[in-house]
Amino acid sequence: MNLILFHPQELKSELPLSDLRAIHILEILGRAEFQTFDAGIVNGPRGKATLIKKTSSGLHLSFSWEDTTPGPEPISLIIGLSRPQTSRKILREATAIGIHTIYFVTTEKSDPAYAQSKLWTTGEYKRHLISGAEQAFTTQIPIIHYQSTLEEAIELSSANRTKIAFDNYEATGPFSACPITSQVVLALGPERGWSNPERELLRSSGYTLCHLGSRVLRTETACTAALILTRAKLNLI
Repeated sequence: MNLILFHPQELKSELPLSDLRAIHILEILGRAEFQTFDAGIVNGPRGKATLIKKTSSGLHLSFSWEDTTPGPEPISLIIGLSRPQTSRKILREATAIGIHTIYFVTTEKSDPAYAQSKLWTTGEYKRHLISGAEQAFTTQIPIIHYQSTLEEAIELSSANRTKIAFDNYEATGPFSACPITSQVVLALGPERGWSNPERELLRSSGYTLCHLGSRVLRTETACTAALILTRAKLNLI
């Protein structure tokens, strides 16, 4: 954890000693009473936390926040629902790189069982978002939709955005040749790719089909590469 995140409702409560954050503060950071560490409020400001007192049950903390809060990210992602272990990687890495919204959509080539994974049904996905943000020293947590169809995600994400869909089979050219504006939505298929009807839906909805090169990448690798290249085009790195 490069930054320890808290929800607003936690700020006035004791942090239990069993909480992973408390263990990190005491055992990894080695903080003692009246020492500080980097902290943040989820989707709020960053600042410093001070360990005021350790009791038999938890840590008492005080906080001092910066005056500014990071603005929203300009990139959203539509991605075909993939295996849970792949989705976990995408959640962490996309959050760390920086993204506004992720739509995990059901597609013709997605396994319907993936939507029933404990990753989604138990809310486990939220933990991976926090992990990605803490790694990146940011407080910004993306909005997640995981029960949308491709049609719904296209409709929800389409306003005033550059629309790019990645496809190894029918792309018209490389991503490097695609002009983009300040707001972008990227669409990547599931591990088995888009179906022909899905390609037609994307084209008819204004998406440009492009590729990331001649090599076939894993879904999580393609997602990371697409986000990094998009941020470079937007002069955000």
